[in-house]
Amino acid sequence: MLKVQEIRELIKLVDQSNIDEFVYEHDGSKIKMKKKTAETVVVQPAKTVIEEVQAPKAAVQAPVKQEQVAEPAVTETVKETENLHKIVSPMVGTFYQSSSPDAEAYVKAGSKVSKESIVCIVEAMKLFNEIEAEINGEIVEILVSDGQLVEYGQPLFLVKPE
Repeated sequence: MLKVQEIRELIKLVDQSNIDEFVYEHDGSKIKMKKKTAETVVVQPAKTVIEEVQAPKAAVQAPVKQEQVAEPAVTETVKETENLHKIVSPMVGTFYQSSSPDAEAYVKAGSKVSKESIVCIVEAMKLFNEIEAEINGEIVEILVSDGQLVEYGQPLFLVKPE
């Protein structure tokens, strides 16, 4: 059986290639991946579109100036999180912080982790997959709550590397 890390690598390789479908079978285990043909969808906030249509030209320019003032704060936040490593979900499933409801969480904010440290479990189709830290460091923030549904590639933790 493949390890979670090996499955992640396969997903990345298939995602970056021109392959639309991939099947891997070994010792009774089977992994099948299909790419969806995605349409590009541009989403804009409805409020912004309404303001542009209904507001006079001068009124539209004022909010733009406010956004420019707010931009440095966003840039500072990006710089703070730029050097942090994100541990992401390797699959769609349910996030659990511990092995059972009455057990203690694998990690908390401030916990030190090594590459092999188990940080959580993602349950998919009644299979409980242990997720490893993949990096030595300190957990800075837990981005999802216990029992929450997570998507493939969704950040779960922020880790300050050592």
